[in-house]
Amino acid sequence: MPALRGKDYGKTKMRYPDYTQTLSGLQFKDLRMGNGPNPNIGDIVVVDWAGYTIGYYGRIFEARNKTKGGSFEGDDKEFFKFRIGSNEVIPAFEEAVIGMSLGGIRRIVVPPELGYPENDYNKKGPRPATFSGQRALDFVLRNQGLIDKTLLFDIELLKIIRN
Repeated sequence: MPALRGKDYGKTKMRYPDYTQTLSGLQFKDLRMGNGPNPNIGDIVVVDWAGYTIGYYGRIFEARNKTKGGSFEGDDKEFFKFRIGSNEVIPAFEEAVIGMSLGGIRRIVVPPELGYPENDYNKKGPRPATFSGQRALDFVLRNQGLIDKTLLFDIELLKIIRN
């Protein structure tokens, strides 16, 4: 009875035919190929990102570069920075960025096992910048067994700072 314990929520994992799937289970599609270098372990990367809940009506929990819609109001947000290999971000996010070229935009489908540890976005990034975004993501992550926790991210690699 794994569905009763909240494991896989009684649903089969979706396989998107136009996406590439890695050995870890991450699915990705390049929306725009970059033409610069790829980041290496130890480099700091600067990215712009958007996040959506696939299994919960495609709700947005972070919008690219500007906060949008309803209570997603505010000034331009800061771009997100992290060091490759530092374990600061969820596994899927780092795996996706390592394979990108500077200037590229990649869409990734993140299965729960490559997402937020213990269903808590406070443990690893990226984190929603607004209260509404935090609430939407938290609702999906904490509703064990009721909502598919598969997430979708759009990531644009803006800058690589070599170490």
